[in-house]
Order: sequence, then structure tokens, then C-alpha cells
Amino acid sequence: MSERGRGLAFAVAAYALWGLMPIYWKSIQAVPAPQLLAHRVLWSALALVAVLALRGRLGELVLAMRKPATRWLTALAGGLIALNWLTYVWAVNSGHILDTSLGYFINPLLNVVLGVLVLKEHLRPAQWMAVALAALGVVALAFLGGQAPWIALTLAGSFGVYSLVKKTSPLGSITGLALETLLLAPMALIWLGLVARGGHGPVGGSDALSWLLVAATGPVTALPLLLFAAGARRIPLSTLGLLQYLAPTTQFIIGWTLFGERVSPAQLAAYGVVWLALALFAAESFWRRSRVQDA
Repeated sequence: MSERGRGLAFAVAAYALWGLMPIYWKSIQAVPAPQLLAHRVLWSALALVAVLALRGRLGELVLAMRKPATRWLTALAGGLIALNWLTYVWAVNSGHILDTSLGYFINPLLNVVLGVLVLKEHLRPAQWMAVALAALGVVALAFLGGQAPWIALTLAGSFGVYSLVKKTSPLGSITGLALETLLLAPMALIWLGLVARGGHGPVGGSDALSWLLVAATGPVTALPLLLFAAGARRIPLSTLGLLQYLAPTTQFIIGWTLFGERVSPAQLAAYGVVWLALALFAAESFWRRSRVQDA
């Protein structure tokens, strides 16, 4: 297999795993979302530090921890990713997988808007049209649902701002997330201690399978990240951008078919408007990059 082919396989595997995540979280839905967040932070920190150690890159982590500015920036990123994780796990286990899917469909377009507002980037006409279409679809979903789609907006907003913060960070994705989870680990330990003092089990059950599934939150978090990093180094950014929609599409299909979440024809049409916006945005970006490469 060529290097590009391997990169494509790695990226597809990463997004497929992210798309299948609702099935995993549903398997441990007996554990309250705040407890799952605490466990995910702790086990992810262990898994990511182990990955860095195996790669001989622990020095990067130690050096980053010695820099106050990097620590503060990483702590902010950690707070945002914790909010994202907590919202996502709660939503999945509360029967709102379709809302999480919508959030990650909106996220790429929100990143564009944040780029304009914060980084003073400029949008082309087709990109403005895509953003306007997505906004129309979200407003329609809010109207049809009788309330703002706060789950989708929280997921998109927290990850959008997280991405913006990460853009200014000097750390790589794996080192950065390792430091984020390490900085969150003391709070996770305190929370689990309070839960234990309240007489609740650490994982909602004492059987070996419950412990195994909760401990797996670390590898489950680290594995797709490693696959994504491997893929991103080998394939063009335009290809990576198109593949990112695989995850929320898979989540949507799982929520609708496997877990029976209901969506009315009108809501499906509103989702369609968001998908049309994404298709327009992706097609315009792909066309623009093709012209630049051919020039």
C-alpha cells in the first residue's frame, strides 16, 4: 500500500471510531455522566502519557509543564474539552445522539466564523452562503423542536473555541491533550472521592466488565487520536476535511436506526439544509485547492 493509501486508511479508521462512539458510551450508560468524565480524564491521561513515553517524547510534556503561559493556555483548553466531553456523554446516554451529530456537522462552519471574527480571516462568497444555509437549518431545527438546539450548539461551540485555543498552542495534539488531562486529573480524583464518600460505586457496578469498560475510556480516547495524527501526516488537508463528516454521519445513522431516536420529515429537511451547507462548503474548498495546485 502506498503512503497516501495508508494515510487514507488511518484517517478513515479514526473518523469511523469517533462515529461509533455512541455504541461504546451506551454500553456504560449506568454510570452517571460526571463520573464517566472523571474516569475518562484519568484513564486518558495515563494512556496518553504511556504513548508519549513509548515514543520517547515525555521531555516535551515536562518542558511544557514548566512554562506558566503554556500551562494556563492548556488549562483553558482542558476546561473546554471537559465541557465538550461531559455534554457529549450525557447527550448520548440521554437519547440525544442526533443532537450530538448535528453539533459536529455545524462545528466546521463555526470554525470558519470564529476565524473571521477572531483571526480576521476573509470568507469567499460561496463560504458565506454555506454559513448562511447552516444558520438557516439550525434556526429551523430550533423552531421545530420548540427550543434552541443547545446540545448541538454547546458541542459545536466548545469544540470550536477549543480548536481556536489549540491553534495558538505550541504543543502537538497528543502532547497537548496529555497535559490537558493531567491538569484536569486532580479535579477528577476529588470528584470520584466525593462520589465514593457518598456511598456510590466508582463505576456504577463492581463487576469486572464494568471496570474494564470504564478503564477503556483511556485507550478509546487515545486510539482515534493516534490514527488521525498518522493520517493527517500522509494525506492532503482537503481530503482530511471531507473525511471529517464521516463521524457525525455515522452518529446520525446510529441514533436514528440502532437506537430509534425519532426525527420528523420537517426536521429531516432542516438537517438536509445543514448537509447542503456542508456540501457547498466542502465542494468550494476542494475546487479552490485544486485550482491552487494546478496553478
